[in-house]
Amino acid sequence: MTGHFTPDRPGLRSWLPGFLALAAIWGSSFLFIKIGVEELHPLQLTLYRVAAGALTLLVVLAVLRDRLPREPRVWAHLTVVAALGVAVPFTLFGYGEQRVESMLAGIWNATTPLIVLPLAVLVFRTERLTRRSAVGLALGFAGVLVVLGVWEGVGGSHFTGQLLCFGAAACYGVGIPYQKRFVAGSKHSGVSLSAAQLLIATVQLAIVAPLVAGAPPVPTDLSPRVLASVLALGALGTGLAFVINMRNIRIIGASTASTVTYLIPVFAVLIGALVLDERLNWHQPVGALIVLVGVAVSQGLIGRRRPAVVDVAAPAVPAAEPATR
Repeated sequence: MTGHFTPDRPGLRSWLPGFLALAAIWGSSFLFIKIGVEELHPLQLTLYRVAAGALTLLVVLAVLRDRLPREPRVWAHLTVVAALGVAVPFTLFGYGEQRVESMLAGIWNATTPLIVLPLAVLVFRTERLTRRSAVGLALGFAGVLVVLGVWEGVGGSHFTGQLLCFGAAACYGVGIPYQKRFVAGSKHSGVSLSAAQLLIATVQLAIVAPLVAGAPPVPTDLSPRVLASVLALGALGTGLAFVINMRNIRIIGASTASTVTYLIPVFAVLIGALVLDERLNWHQPVGALIVLVGVAVSQGLIGRRRPAVVDVAAPAVPAAEPATR
């Protein structure tokens, strides 16, 4: 059921703690990736992370007495989503963070909506391009150039790392509209679809990781610091975070809940600075601000009057947006 009503707005205490917790969990994921690749190949880190997330959501499914999808068609589409929305981008962020700061990876994650929109318009036909969204895209990609610091020239390990992080965001940009086009209309719950997606990604990575990176080390051989980061990435960033996001959508609606995107790079930068003592060049936060303004304009959060109504019915929830995070 969808519709617009005008009930009392939910109080801040009912949703703000979960909203901030979600931003902190996803923002801190880049810190955990940075720590994880100290001892693990990016593919091995992703394998452990996704497996831990799958186990977490299977427990949630059992608690909710829900079940995995059974239709072959759904599993076929989820195979594509698992690769584009989980296995490949998670791995690219790992490769990228071998070369760049965790806070910079968090900034690149914020460019995802800029890639989602043109693909949703031109390829998947789930959105339409308006003048407002075109202006937002132009602003956003100008911000990307500022973050890259193109006037300083290109090349080098740091620049390559940024491109790898941008490639991860580009994977999300393909995976999200594909998911919306082919999976979102499924009768299954978001938890069910996400658990299936993570299970498929685990199988994909279990095949590829040993071929590329060798057999993954036994978890007990990892340092406590790295092992804790892997568990946090899987259980929190890929498992619990989805449950929190679902709760936020139910309370404040999908549109408002999606604005957590704007806080993720803030937490990524703060955590990277406080925990790892990372520093950014002046143009990187400036470019990030331009990117976020562009995203806000393209999504209608700036430059458009909002109707005085509240959407209290969230649309059918697709598989969890890639936990980028």
